Amino acid sequence: MNTAYLLVGGNIGEREQNLARARQWIEADCGAIIRASSIYETAAWGNTAQAAFLNQVLEIHTPLNAKQLIRHVLKVEKKMGRIREEKYGPRLIDIDILLFNDEIHKTDFLTIPHPEMQNRRFVLEPLAEIAPAVTHPALKKTITELLNDCPDPLPVKKYP
Repeated sequence: MNTAYLLVGGNIGEREQNLARARQWIEADCGAIIRASSIYETAAWGNTAQAAFLNQVLEIHTPLNAKQLIRHVLKVEKKMGRIREEKYGPRLIDIDILLFNDEIHKTDFLTIPHPEMQNRRFVLEPLAEIAPAVTHPALKKTITELLNDCPDPLPVKKYP
């Protein structure tokens, strides 16, 4: 069984319900959710002229390998109605693989660990809540250390 950490987020529609639906689909299609962080709210990152996001990190145990998992995650997004229109744009749901075991993958289709996670407070806050001592396999720092060093100034607060 493999351990993966997923970031689930969105800023369109019923944000909290969308996260709940995503958790249901992930359990059905990807693997068992072992731990879930609190839900956090933050201003949009990148394209800031949009509604605030809700984000949550999930630890899952999955029989899938990393390449299979990304395909299943993309299917979940599609089932939920995700349409990819603009980079950093508003979205109903977004599911990213942050970490997969202690593996490093870099292809045109898949990059694990997530290449920007160390620069995004909205990723590190919920991840540190459930996996503070997990080590980033490329940077060789714990999630807590990455959070302490994070340059992102956007405030991240527990929701509601």
